[in-house]
Amino acid sequence: MTPNRLNIRVAIAVFAAASAALPIVFVSLSKVLLVIAALIALLLGKPATVAPAAWRFMWTPRVVLMVLFAFAVSLFWTTAPMDQALGTIGKYGKFLVIPTLLVLVRTHREATWVLLAFAVAQVFLLISSWLLYFNVPVAWATSKMALTRYAVFVTYLDQGIMSAVVAAIFWHLKPLAPSRPLFYVLAGISLLALGNAFFLFVGRTGHVVGVVMISMAIFWALPRRYRLVTLVVPPVLILLAVLSFENVAQRFVFTKTEISNFSSGVGAATSEDNRLDFWKGSVETIAERPLTGFGVGSWATEYNKLQKLNFPGHKDLGIGSNPHQEYLLWGVQLGVGGILLLLGFLSSIMKDLLKMDEPIARAGQSVLVALVISCLFNSSLYDAYIGYFFCLSLGVLLVYGIHGRHRPQMTE
Repeated sequence: MTPNRLNIRVAIAVFAAASAALPIVFVSLSKVLLVIAALIALLLGKPATVAPAAWRFMWTPRVVLMVLFAFAVSLFWTTAPMDQALGTIGKYGKFLVIPTLLVLVRTHREATWVLLAFAVAQVFLLISSWLLYFNVPVAWATSKMALTRYAVFVTYLDQGIMSAVVAAIFWHLKPLAPSRPLFYVLAGISLLALGNAFFLFVGRTGHVVGVVMISMAIFWALPRRYRLVTLVVPPVLILLAVLSFENVAQRFVFTKTEISNFSSGVGAATSEDNRLDFWKGSVETIAERPLTGFGVGSWATEYNKLQKLNFPGHKDLGIGSNPHQEYLLWGVQLGVGGILLLLGFLSSIMKDLLKMDEPIARAGQSVLVALVISCLFNSSLYDAYIGYFFCLSLGVLLVYGIHGRHRPQMTE
């Protein structure tokens, strides 16, 4: 392979790693470039010696292909309009970020550049939010919530979750710092990111993820004989967050009120009330066809149909609507098997991470747990920006881990 082709291959991977902290147009462009570059690399290039081992023994790439195959096969029975079904497959195409990075990145040096690009871009995003908070003009901020919620490119909901995840990544990767000053810089960035999650943004999922990320860090920091103590850490942290941050306290009280109103049948069209409605309808839909589901992209079609049976005046939800719960979304589309497939995808990543060096393994496991939690309250893998962020974060960490100084033993 020529040096120019090598440089282009790495440059695309670096650009993709940085794009999760840039406007959505860069996210879309990076996905296309990744797939094209990976196909060219597979067809024309000779992978490095580690690449075949990575593909042969890692579980995540296999399960990614199984996921996309399952959604593609469900086109034969989907109840959704075909353009909507194909659009949904396109959304789940972001899963390809992980295997394409594994194809494109072949050495420790290249993996370091990719990880560095991801980290620098996330720091840029964090600092941009703080500049908005202090009323400093940020010309590149394109979000409609930039001036009111301090979100730079997307919603405060997405960026709150991203900030909590980034805090965990920097915290667990600080042992990899080549010098003591850089070690403390990474720790400082981690605290800055937590400040974003709890102080700047009001997204409840971000607050929950932040609490869990701190709890996991404390769990790993304690000697094994004291780790059971961490069972009381999450409720204590939640109480401290409620008492310390006005954003958290307001959202906690608001959530309690919304759930109470929904239970008594007087819920309004609020975020929590809508979620509970969507979840209830999704469970009923899964019960109708638990084995095969209704096919890719079918959630809105089936939810609208169910609502019209109960409420003839129901106004149809638009294309791209989702139940704000990833597990139920897969259940409606692929049946109970879809939920198991999603759990299999998450488990495959955990299995691969456990083979890697401790800093990478802990950073990756933190991202994975954050994804599990986020999917309970949002359709995080379906959504364009936050879904790409999660896939990219996991892909970057898996790539760095597989090319680490202490290369993992890749066994079945």
